[in-house]
Amino acid sequence: MSEVVYDKGELRRARYAVATVFAVHGAVTGSFATRVPWIQDHASVSAGQLGVALAFPAIGASVAMPLASGISHRFGARAALRGLLALWTLALVLPSLAPNLLTLCVALFVYGATAGMSDVVMNALGVEVENRLDKSIMSGLHGWWSAGALIGSAAGTLAAHLGSDARLHHALAAVALTLIGVAACQGVLDLRPTEDEEAPPRFALPPRSALLIGAVGFCAVFAEGASLDWSAVYLRDVLGSSAGVAAASTTGFTLTMALARIAGDRVIDRFGPVRTVRVGGFLATLGGLLVVVAGHVGNTAVAMSGFALLGLGIAVVVPLCFAAAGRSGPNPAQAIAGVATITYTSGLIAPSAIGTIADATSLMVSFGLVSVLAFGLVAFAGVLRTGGRQTGGLASHEPVQRAKS
Repeated sequence: MSEVVYDKGELRRARYAVATVFAVHGAVTGSFATRVPWIQDHASVSAGQLGVALAFPAIGASVAMPLASGISHRFGARAALRGLLALWTLALVLPSLAPNLLTLCVALFVYGATAGMSDVVMNALGVEVENRLDKSIMSGLHGWWSAGALIGSAAGTLAAHLGSDARLHHALAAVALTLIGVAACQGVLDLRPTEDEEAPPRFALPPRSALLIGAVGFCAVFAEGASLDWSAVYLRDVLGSSAGVAAASTTGFTLTMALARIAGDRVIDRFGPVRTVRVGGFLATLGGLLVVVAGHVGNTAVAMSGFALLGLGIAVVVPLCFAAAGRSGPNPAQAIAGVATITYTSGLIAPSAIGTIADATSLMVSFGLVSVLAFGLVAFAGVLRTGGRQTGGLASHEPVQRAKS
């Protein structure tokens, strides 16, 4: 197949299209999260059973993500993203329809599987656009995901406040997000394999290059999951804060992450991914230590500052891990799937690990572990050094394609 050349205008449009896809993906997550209490009541499951069910999205994603590379190779990146994103947006309806624990677990497995596969393809396309523009955009794309999640959660909060049925709410949201997502997919790069390319395995294990990069992502996502799920509990149980102040700590963490991701591309372009992650790791380590110190001195402001620093420090790590994975070998989608699988696993085990350690010792000890893992970002940031951006293909797509100057 002859080489395809994209001019700067086409690449800018592709960037905006992928950003919209990221926002749609995040909006599905935000829409679901706000209606979990309704879904729990409708399925008549206990808190413990709900905890079991909520593990199934990560299980589904981890099982399905290795399939994404083969789907992209067979159908082309644009068609693969359009189909997988539509499946993901429509899967939003499934959990609210589940009448019991078994069906809820099945629904959440499908929900997670479609989320993971579309996640892999959209990140791989984001890396392609970044490489062709020759400047960082992945942090901003993940910032759009956070913005979409905030919009979806705001709409879900309003729907819950009005007492609306989650089945109706999610059906309307699914239709709207599907239409927006499918339209946005028309603008992404239409990457296709060359005629002589060998198809990737239908189910491929992560390449070795993805394991070290994924370990860095593991540290960041562990700190993220711990902070999101336990920050409010920490302020309430350890520091005796009110419910409103405790909730504000989680909001502050989420807000600093979103703002840092949106602004992160300029920082990455100026200082490079390795230095950016090292500084971020230092800030996150300091934040974790402040959380621990706050528990000893009983200072709420110190704890909230610590959680905010954690959010700031880890914000750009996962986008940079995806970008590094996409440049680490001949099959970007396979490498990204490997990194995504590791980070999803981290997000799955972090909340329960924090709780287990807290039961055996205390929440302060748990966040001591978070600080240690955050320091891992400082120590191992060098694995994100991939020798500069290189244009390649999604799942070994067409040869190097450069933007017209």
